[in-house]
Amino acid sequence: MTLVSRDIHATADQVFAVLADGWTYASWVVGASRIREVDADFPAPGARIHHSVGTWPLLIDDTTSVLACEPGKKLELKVRAWPFGEGYVGLTLHEQDGTTTVEMEEHTLSGPAKLLPGPVEALSLRARNDEALRRLAYLAEGRSR
Repeated sequence: MTLVSRDIHATADQVFAVLADGWTYASWVVGASRIREVDADFPAPGARIHHSVGTWPLLIDDTTSVLACEPGKKLELKVRAWPFGEGYVGLTLHEQDGTTTVEMEEHTLSGPAKLLPGPVEALSLRARNDEALRRLAYLAEGRSR
């Protein structure tokens, strides 16, 4: 499991508004290149974001589905990028005095990526997720102005 966190100068509701807007997914998730469709009930459990990963012309179409959702507090996702595999991503929000600490946890669930040694997986996920939280902060803080 890899865990990263970032303080975002916005309320938990403002941060969650970005997370709850599936159309912003490719703006803050590193590796997601485009959104093809978002289920109308996203981010309800079972709802999906239909996305592509990679760079044109080498794109892989796949989905991310919601495992659990507590608006303003937590979002748990099952991310897919076959043929590489599937992973779990949990985003937890803790607000204090208008600033929200977002913790992002990720680990591989299945597929060839599961064969990576833990330290190698952690190194790559930590760098990617630090950047994802930086992008999420830009979006949430921009909306909070």
